[in-house]
Amino acid sequence: MRRLFGTDGIRGEANSHPMTTEIAMQVGRAIAFIVKDRARGHGIVIGKDTRLSCYMIENALAAGICSMGVNVMLVGPMPTPGIAFITTSMRADAGVVISASHNPFQDNGIKIFAEDGFKLPDRIEEEIEDLIFSQKMEALRPVAEEVGRARRIEDSRGRYIVFLKNTFPRQYTLDDFHVVLDCANGAAYGVAPHVFEELGARVTPLAITPDGTNINRKCGALHPENMAASVREHGADIGLAFDGDGDRLIVCDEQGQIVDGDHIMAICANDLLKQRKLKKKTLVSTVMSNMGLEIAMERIGASLIRTAVGDRYVVERMREDGYSFGGEQSGHLVFLDHITTGDGILAGLQLLAIMKKHDRPLSELASIMESFPQVLKNVRTATRMNLDEVPHFSKTLRRLEEKLDGNGRILVRPSGTEPVIRVMVEGPDEQIINDMADELCELISNADRM
Repeated sequence: MRRLFGTDGIRGEANSHPMTTEIAMQVGRAIAFIVKDRARGHGIVIGKDTRLSCYMIENALAAGICSMGVNVMLVGPMPTPGIAFITTSMRADAGVVISASHNPFQDNGIKIFAEDGFKLPDRIEEEIEDLIFSQKMEALRPVAEEVGRARRIEDSRGRYIVFLKNTFPRQYTLDDFHVVLDCANGAAYGVAPHVFEELGARVTPLAITPDGTNINRKCGALHPENMAASVREHGADIGLAFDGDGDRLIVCDEQGQIVDGDHIMAICANDLLKQRKLKKKTLVSTVMSNMGLEIAMERIGASLIRTAVGDRYVVERMREDGYSFGGEQSGHLVFLDHITTGDGILAGLQLLAIMKKHDRPLSELASIMESFPQVLKNVRTATRMNLDEVPHFSKTLRRLEEKLDGNGRILVRPSGTEPVIRVMVEGPDEQIINDMADELCELISNADRM
């Protein structure tokens, strides 16, 4: 049983277990303990998003790392993929991101990258938990000149901006593009506008005034309606919305119609396939991706492989089997030839490059895929719930799947980051799948109240 880590690091309400300064300090000590013997001695990078609680978590992590005799490099607010990039660019021993991604401001989290810029595998996360709860580190306390020190990397944001611009084809500019950017009052606010403006785009920025509490609040990838309205109002060519830590992208076309991660993957996979850069002619996504994506891939002569939900599982499968592109319907898009994790800004640049190359609006490019009706609903529970213990759940699920008769899918899963059960039903008839989702949600809610 995992005691701290979920599917994407440690996450919870800030200043409540496990997101306390005490745990953060111990996490810092454990990371430093693990890297110290095999480290290059360059230190550990710490970045964060714009949440108020990031200050206390940042200081606690840094204190823990320094107390084990390892140095810290502080980069301030930076998108999660930016931390992955800086970790490898600075040849650091590890990178830590303080963020709860798309969650509201009162939550926070800790994600960890290894020295190669990839998220830690399960076995290292388990090692960190063991070090914390077994108290194996208690006797290890360097003193005097052996303690670590912390310093700020002042040019980290500029380094990341240059990297992003270099992923955009040099033969193109964005001089004739009007782009709406919704930065979610999060970590992308100080990066994204500069990237697109320096490539020549006319930028209309939204949600770029973080105050510590307004991250993800009615803005960004979770609320793309603001971006879509702005695109229609200004007659822009495209809208790009990021989440709080900048690793997720949701788009709208020139008509203000939302384009989700599945459609973006279909567009990009098709372009990569034509360039012979889609390794093994395969796209990697999760069980949440729409059936329409599978059909679109078959039509262009490519394959779709599904993984468990979570961009880390997409990346793990890509690395294991040598694939180059993957992502999630939610907007995590991983271009492994460029970077080690999902990057919303980078994904936006690749999409704009395709629009530029073909001189076609996004609405036309998005027609490569037609989505099946899909219903997504969440049931918030008092505690984390085991679905096997919900009365009649398995029997009800089998009955509903038989009713779909192979023309749809049902997926019910616990969230890996919060006490929520996620219900997804997909099929040809929207009313039928909506009724099915409601039935399953009610069954789970009733069990939670028992």
